[in-house]
Amino acid sequence: MIAKVISSSVIGIDAHLIEVEVDISNGLPVFTTVGLPEAAVKESKERVKAAIHNSGYGFPDDRITVNLAPANIKKDGTGFDLPMAIGILAATGIVPKQFLSRFCTMGELSLDGRIKPVTGSLPMALAAEAAGFAGILVPAENGQEAAVAPGISVYPVSTLHQAVDFFRGTERIPPVKTDIDNLFQSQVDDEIDYAEVQGQEHAKRALEIAAAGGHNLLMIGPPGSGKTMLTRRLPTILPPLSFEESLETTKVYSVAGLLLPHQALVSRRPFRSPHHTISDAGLIGGGHFPRPGEVSLSHNGVLFLDELSEFKKHVLEVLRQPLEDQTVTISRAVTTITYPSRFMLVAAMNPCPCGFFGDPKHECCCTHHQMLRYRSKISGPLLDRIDLQVEVPAVPFKDLKKTSRAEPSQNIRKRVLAARAVQANRFKKTTVFANAQMNSRHIRKYCQINHQALALLETAIDKLGLSARAYNRILKISRTIADLQGQQNISVAQISEAVQYRSLDRRVRST
Repeated sequence: MIAKVISSSVIGIDAHLIEVEVDISNGLPVFTTVGLPEAAVKESKERVKAAIHNSGYGFPDDRITVNLAPANIKKDGTGFDLPMAIGILAATGIVPKQFLSRFCTMGELSLDGRIKPVTGSLPMALAAEAAGFAGILVPAENGQEAAVAPGISVYPVSTLHQAVDFFRGTERIPPVKTDIDNLFQSQVDDEIDYAEVQGQEHAKRALEIAAAGGHNLLMIGPPGSGKTMLTRRLPTILPPLSFEESLETTKVYSVAGLLLPHQALVSRRPFRSPHHTISDAGLIGGGHFPRPGEVSLSHNGVLFLDELSEFKKHVLEVLRQPLEDQTVTISRAVTTITYPSRFMLVAAMNPCPCGFFGDPKHECCCTHHQMLRYRSKISGPLLDRIDLQVEVPAVPFKDLKKTSRAEPSQNIRKRVLAARAVQANRFKKTTVFANAQMNSRHIRKYCQINHQALALLETAIDKLGLSARAYNRILKISRTIADLQGQQNISVAQISEAVQYRSLDRRVRST
């Protein structure tokens, strides 16, 4: 007696269809699972046996062999419980076999037959849709998430008994629907706004440029100067997520199991702020069976590293590859997985260990050696990948006591959206979405400057000792400033402003 149920397994953020083949034959009562199952999959036999018994069905007292095909793909997670149970009941004649090939099935079983949620239901639904299945059975708590896939019927089930009756045709389960438009309409957040931030106009300008061009940003300033406050408001001026971006980001969170209960879609740009004690595996991703790290959870959003110089140096160095490639590849003996990691890096740090170097009202007590050791944690290659480096001085009292509100985020966002629209039109036939992504060919084509601007740039590079990568960064920033101002050509003033955003290079040279 053989039965076959279709399920799926997630590798990275993409799902692959898995055939759960169940064979029941004469012999000693043994339950064997083959096909590269991980520990959680091997333990399914105990949950499946108890769930079938406690749901009122007979469990066969024969030799049961479950094969997860293709056998060369590593199987992980608890989502194979329900397909195994359905397969066993189909092999014993309780569930009709003719309907099983039309549906994809997943879910974790509790001992009493209830179906618990699983991770990765959205990628699985998308894989089932691409394969042309009529529908997919998912745990009830995953229904809204899976229903984001537009071209497949999603049937939420709460118990094994309900799933069996569905395949028997004795219970009709209405497909769940997710209102995508409503999810995006409810994404406005009025809790924080740049109107609440008094002063720091130079830093706000840098954040506006960063948002308009997708540039990485480093803020250097004494404690209490508002670096964290400024950064936490950055998402309020970023462009809203497109449906494609939201879908890709949701897949990452779905795989990581970080979607909130009944959260169907990540409709706002992620903002991740890990503590400086994080490990390299926590930042990049890893584990025996690799899971996404903070750089992937920040995909299409912002990764904020506060107290940058307090992070371990080897942890910071692993950022270099995802910043360049916008993907993270994690290699293990059992598998190699690639996660997306297209994010804006925003970092904040003090200028020295005591925090008051260059502050006219506080004396710095750090020695030259202490300052060099403090800054050496941030390598030159990593700094070169950060487009804007901005000083954030302490806020004067006259700015703090102002009663008038500063420019609101809504106004800044309009300028950012206008600049992004220019870039979208410029790069419409490429995979580039913002100026920060331009390569050397794009820079030569879109960042041409006149002789006056070139002379200014040459002087600045000679005096600051900037690298070739920093030269390209300045041109990209200049292009973004021109886009914000609605200008097609890059002027001397825009080059001059862009050079000002390499403040850490100037500080290092002056010390």
